[in-house]
Formats: sequence, structure tokens, C-alpha cells
Amino acid sequence: MDRTWEIIERTRFTIYRSCDEMEPGPYLAHGAGNISRSGVRSEVLQWLDSQPPKSVIYVALGSEAPLTASNLHELALGLELAGVRFLWAFRKPSGMSAAPGTGVGELLPAGFEHRTRGHGLVWSGWVPQVAVLAHGAVGAFLTHCGWGSTIESLVFGHPLVMLPFVVDQGLIARAMAERGVGVEVARDDGDGSFGRDGVAAAVRRVMVEEEGKVFGSNAEKLKEVLGDRRRQDQYMDELVRCLVRYKDDSC
Repeated sequence: MDRTWEIIERTRFTIYRSCDEMEPGPYLAHGAGNISRSGVRSEVLQWLDSQPPKSVIYVALGSEAPLTASNLHELALGLELAGVRFLWAFRKPSGMSAAPGTGVGELLPAGFEHRTRGHGLVWSGWVPQVAVLAHGAVGAFLTHCGWGSTIESLVFGHPLVMLPFVVDQGLIARAMAERGVGVEVARDDGDGSFGRDGVAAAVRRVMVEEEGKVFGSNAEKLKEVLGDRRRQDQYMDELVRCLVRYKDDSC
């Protein structure tokens, strides 16, 4: 967060993605490739290949979410309680202290990976996120609501389970909830904490319950907007005109 504000304070001109249909705005995702850095189809995608259509919720909370050990445990147990298939792109939180060589299993509840082995995959290596979201087995995205990840999900018409943490993520989550494309995980009004029951309830609302069809339908509508290249070209042309005017006014 400090880095973000420092960058903004040092810039003379800041450009934000925006459009009439969505605020802040969209971009077109490119390169939904399915090849790993070694040139071989990712093991993650191979796992998704074996799952039924739209049956998997993809879980990724970015690289800077300030998760505690308790947060990780509650999130994991919530996924287990929800009883749906999941793919978790797991990253050890940057601020969490752990002995060198500590494995993923040691950061999660005891026995979690064993109990969910039949329907869940926790992956600590590189994940080709756009390719994952483009995969037919994925039906929703549990996200921290970073803007890039949010748009990448909506480009493919996926509804959202939202777990925001810092900066503008809470505002983005609220905007997406108002647009009916997903639900936010419930938090305690006092300390802002969340628990396994709240995680499970939100996941099931989107993935299992009848209400999930509404979220999916609304996400599909935004997919059409974000995939409209002609519309996006108009926004880029408008941006260029704005930059030209700014340059002329500064001279």
C-alpha cells in the first residue's frame, strides 16, 4: 500500500482504466496460453482437464494479501466445508514468518490436503491464471478483488466470491456486489475477521445454490461488454485525444 501511494505522489499524470459501463474500467485479457514456462502443458491445467464443466472454484489472493496463519486455516476449512471442487493457487503470505523449507502442508490445517484430495488441489508453484480462468472446468473465482484479477475473471464470465484486504479492494468488492456478479465473504463488524462458515456460505451461494445462476448470468453480461473490441477501441481513442489535449494545454 505504501508503494502504491509513493508512486502516485511522484507522478505528474496518472491514467486509470475506466468506461461508462464499469468503474474503474476494463481491458482485454490477452494470451490465455496453456503452456508452462518449461514448454509443457501445466500440471494444473491437466488436473482441470479431468474435472466436470464449471465445477471448480479457482482460489487466488494475490501476492501481498496480509493473511495470518488463522486466516489461512479459516479459508482452508471454509473450502472444505463448502464441499465443492477447488483449485487454490497458494502463496505463503509475504509477512508470515516460517522456518526455511516449510511446506504448504505445514501452513494449512492438519490433514486438510488428505481430506480434500479427491476434489481439491493446492498448488504452490506457478499458475497460468488467465489459462486457468479460460478453462471450461472453472465456474467461479474466489479473489482478493485486485482489479486485474477481477477483470480477468469477468472477461471469461465467472462470478466472484470476494475476500478483499487492502487499498481499493473493498471498494471494488462493493461495486461488484452491487452489479450482482458475486458475494463478499462475511466479516465480523468489530475486528474485520472472517471464519470458515462465512467462506463456505459464500462459496456455496455462488457455486451450488440457485442464486449462483443469477451471479453467473450477470457475469456473462459483463463478459460481453469487456469482449467488445470496438467499444474498447473507442475508449483507447478517447484516451489518446485526452493525452493530446493535456500535452497542448501544458505547452
